[in-house]
Amino acid sequence: MATRSTVSERPLLYRVKDEYTDSRYGCRPEDRDPETHIRYGVLNLDKPRGPTSHEVVAWIKRMLNIPKAGHAGTLDPKVSGVLPVALAEATKVLQALAGCDKEYICLMRLHSDVPESQLLDVLKEFIGPIYQRPPLRSAVKRRIRIKHIYNIELLEKRGKDVLLRIHCESGTYVRKLCHDIGEALGVGAHMRELRRIRVGPFHEDENLVTLNELRDALILWREFNIPDYIKKVILPVEYAVRHIPKVYVRDSAVDAICHGASLAVPGIVKVEDGIKPGDLVAIMTLKNELVALGRAQMTSKEMVTVEKGIAVRTTRVIMKPGTYPPMWKKKKEAKPEQAGTETKE
Repeated sequence: MATRSTVSERPLLYRVKDEYTDSRYGCRPEDRDPETHIRYGVLNLDKPRGPTSHEVVAWIKRMLNIPKAGHAGTLDPKVSGVLPVALAEATKVLQALAGCDKEYICLMRLHSDVPESQLLDVLKEFIGPIYQRPPLRSAVKRRIRIKHIYNIELLEKRGKDVLLRIHCESGTYVRKLCHDIGEALGVGAHMRELRRIRVGPFHEDENLVTLNELRDALILWREFNIPDYIKKVILPVEYAVRHIPKVYVRDSAVDAICHGASLAVPGIVKVEDGIKPGDLVAIMTLKNELVALGRAQMTSKEMVTVEKGIAVRTTRVIMKPGTYPPMWKKKKEAKPEQAGTETKE
């Protein structure tokens, strides 16, 4: 089955070669202490059937004793599978997951049996843009919307039971999709079971953990001072932005961005190719730490070739100010507006 790439695999374009990063400030994501790792962590959680997504997040907050947590892509109580959960400071990256495409394994029950060839022909008709009206029990306004189905793969058919792999746009209602497929077949159908296997960069085949595994890792850390398993079950916040393009900046530009400054081109060291104006990008340190999210104002090639200008407008700061020292020329009565343009003190 052809699917879109969920992890950024773009070639790098360099503005500066061999740029130095000071080891005294910040640290690589894998070197964070357990407390910081949790505050800037995300979970690729295997949500069980039964509880709501909100209930699961509330349990995690109590388990970890953190003030806030959030999830990306609500799952109904009867649905299991991938539920990305951002912890504490990492909740700021949830906007990067809001529009991610998703994959499901769905068990559909036909109300009458049909030949497999007929089923395959009808499934093809649902690949591409489709019209959907959200069901009565939904959290959004019930208006007709256009959603994209990227692929529907027939995995198995036994009589009236049909097992499907569905790759679709965020916000697609699989239950409604099953109903519509049944209508197109002329026999009716409904969804019997559903499991989500991917949300953007979060996949069930990679780093998926259960609530029990999280609890066990916490016990090993808190009671036996063994933090290794915490680092395995909780992923660094950078994992949640693997799918979006990245811009890497000098140490001297980091703190200004942490104060809300936009990124100017002199602060850039390297960028991933393929960035277009308006794209959501991740601003990274040379130690691969996530500093902020922003909207590109230039293409990748412009970012590494032009002499001046704003490359990225910062929209959400992740890193706390003071992680790197302030190196811009301070203004007396105004906060910095551009990172990377001023000279060092």
